[in-house]
Amino acid sequence: MLRAVTIFVALLLLAYLALCAALFIYQRSLIYFPQPKSWGGPATTQQLQVKDAELVLTTRQATGSKAIVYFGGNAEDVSANLPSFAQAFPGHAIYLLHYRGYGGSSGSPTEAALQSDALALFNHVNKIHADVTVVGRSLGSGVAVWVASQRPVSRLILVTPYNSIQELAAQRFPYFPIAWLLVDKFESWKYAARVTAPTLLISAQNDEIIPAASTEKLYAQFKKGTAALKVLPGTSHNTISQHPQYLPLFQSML
Repeated sequence: MLRAVTIFVALLLLAYLALCAALFIYQRSLIYFPQPKSWGGPATTQQLQVKDAELVLTTRQATGSKAIVYFGGNAEDVSANLPSFAQAFPGHAIYLLHYRGYGGSSGSPTEAALQSDALALFNHVNKIHADVTVVGRSLGSGVAVWVASQRPVSRLILVTPYNSIQELAAQRFPYFPIAWLLVDKFESWKYAARVTAPTLLISAQNDEIIPAASTEKLYAQFKKGTAALKVLPGTSHNTISQHPQYLPLFQSML
């Protein structure tokens, strides 16, 4: 009897360790969902060469000092934003980054790669435009906070932002040692206090992906007087951009 129990426990332990190994190996496939580029053509497409990849940008060029740099969600085709952004911000140059593996960009996405690429894009844009607003949605909110903590952005707008992906993953997989397994943690809370630019956080009232508590925890990390939090009623994680006040909130910052 004792031997049977020991064997059973050992099998359970092996199964658990196998699941941990699977989570570790395939974790990035649970974070990143690369999308093709569906909108625009040669006139709205640029390439940005970085150290070990060629990145695709969907852009609307404009003269003058003002520009918007946008980092999208984990399953977002950022090119689809160009028509509405171009109409809402006629005086701004617009740069929408297709992450590595997305929209024709080479390479594979990782937290370190996205951070490095985002800084390279900001540096490129800031050489041309002195007034750069950085926008990040969902996954991209972590990228945007990182950039704003490292560079003199003019304004920061975060749509459906999270405190950290590690916390979200721990809630989704509560019986696994996520802190040990997860490589791309996207801990926005670590960088929020370093941000000096005026910041707006926009959350969805019925967000089924990022709990309100996660957004509120991130909001609390910003220095007093730096950030504001707006909740769009009746919206979910994927419908927030359809709310009539979505782009007007951007405009209120710009």
